Amino acid sequence: MNELLAQARAWLRQDPDAFTRDELAGIITRAAGGDAAALADLDDRFRTRLAFGTAGLRGALGPGSNRMNRVLVAQAAAGFAAFLRERAAGERPTVVVGYDGRRNSQRFAQDSAELFAGAGLRAILLPRLLPTPVLAFAVRHLGADAGVMVTASHNPPDDNGYKVYLGGADGGAQIVSPTDAEIAAHIARVADAGDISALPRSDAYETAGEDVVEAYIAATAAVSPAPFGVQEMRWVYTAMHGVGWETFSRVLKSAGYPAPRVVDEQRDPDATFRTVSFPNPEEPGAMDLAFARARDVDAEFIIANDPDADRLAVAVPDAAVEGGWRRLTGNQVGLLLGLRAAQAAVQAGTAGSSSLACSLVSSPGLGAIAAAHGMAFHETLTGFKWISRAPDMVFGYEEALGYLVNPGTVRDKDGISAAIAMLGLAADARVRGTTISGLLDELGDRIGHFASGQVSIRVDDLAVIAKVMASLRAQHPASFGARSVAAGEDLAAAAAGAPAGDVLRYRLADGSRVIVRPSGTEPKLKVYIDARADSPTEAAAAVTEIELAVRELLAERR
Repeated sequence: MNELLAQARAWLRQDPDAFTRDELAGIITRAAGGDAAALADLDDRFRTRLAFGTAGLRGALGPGSNRMNRVLVAQAAAGFAAFLRERAAGERPTVVVGYDGRRNSQRFAQDSAELFAGAGLRAILLPRLLPTPVLAFAVRHLGADAGVMVTASHNPPDDNGYKVYLGGADGGAQIVSPTDAEIAAHIARVADAGDISALPRSDAYETAGEDVVEAYIAATAAVSPAPFGVQEMRWVYTAMHGVGWETFSRVLKSAGYPAPRVVDEQRDPDATFRTVSFPNPEEPGAMDLAFARARDVDAEFIIANDPDADRLAVAVPDAAVEGGWRRLTGNQVGLLLGLRAAQAAVQAGTAGSSSLACSLVSSPGLGAIAAAHGMAFHETLTGFKWISRAPDMVFGYEEALGYLVNPGTVRDKDGISAAIAMLGLAADARVRGTTISGLLDELGDRIGHFASGQVSIRVDDLAVIAKVMASLRAQHPASFGARSVAAGEDLAAAAAGAPAGDVLRYRLADGSRVIVRPSGTEPKLKVYIDARADSPTEAAAAVTEIELAVRELLAERR
């Protein structure tokens, strides 16, 4: 107990944030008095550090090394600065910093800019809270060596995060291994050195001008200018209490699309996310207000961004479901946008030198589209840090609502440019007398009807996930319900050159596929299911059957 209290008191002495100092001081006082709950709380906050990985940092706000706070961010910024100086070999690195509307995002970003400048870097802070894709764009647009985005994307309201990009040869993409370990080692050295108040700071950082935002708007509007004859198109948009609307509305105007009917309650940034329990369009209930707005205005479709606008959700009318509206899966949107990219490559005469890419847990339908258009296809590990690096890629996506439609300007998922591309598809369909649902039917008739499903098990103890993965590795399932397993693969032991990770993939005898992996950003075990059939009904039925079998299997192995 004494060692834990000493660690907490040392942290308290260097914390510049009055709010977290007061919170921690109260916990220390109660713990020193023998309060068992306070001791357990301290142990949870200090027994480890938030790990810096390829996704940077992400976690709950609060004092302690296992939380997001100004001490941890200062250590991360100083460590990243040391990494960049070492990498620059004597040159002065440039780093761009952006932030969204979450609690402490602006404070963390300003701390970072001051620490980067104090370390001798050229630091550029974006002019105000902006979507993550604008930061990813700015790294390339400004020729920066690196970028930092303070955001927790679609995580719960009390979380925040620190996402890192690299310029130069990395092209403005997120970091990959072993770079994450190199940065983490520098951060650890800063943390081990002690008090962050000794770190040099400077207010000599730059603030980017509006020209950076305007350049992003122009590039994004050019993704798919509005065709003639769609000014009466009725659609609904929600920003999910995030930062998407201000930038997206300007892109819409520049591209010539009619203004949407906005979900006003969710239009502006709100760090409390007051109308949703979980600000992720994939979560049940998150789009209920958008559905209600769409019913009120008799909309043709719904577009939604997540809070930092790097993801896109699309919903369409469906009389067969309760409430009359259905959110498309990430795979359905990904296949439509993939077909769009493939057709554009054929029209431009570049199909033979271009490729489509998706994560290995996304629909195999993208591979079928690539083959049908004479294009290469790449299947990567999950995350746009891998997808964005696929050779000759003109479009990439992952089923978790992430899409990269303009790799020449943004090397990351971008929910705003993807929304413009989707609006272009909807507008063209409208001119032809069909709908987004009609486009999906047409695609299925061409390449077969693909259906996908997902089982997510959220846990309080990460050991449960490790137990299930170990059990599956020790004894691969012979079947999922009545469907036998033809082959099982453990990608932790993948061959050289193949995607490798903590992933189990089962190919079923009927051509279906089941993939099991731990989430990289949340305490979840995720199972991905894909099936292909001659009709959408048959494909959906196959996925439903496999889902039931997966749930039974996981219940047995937990």
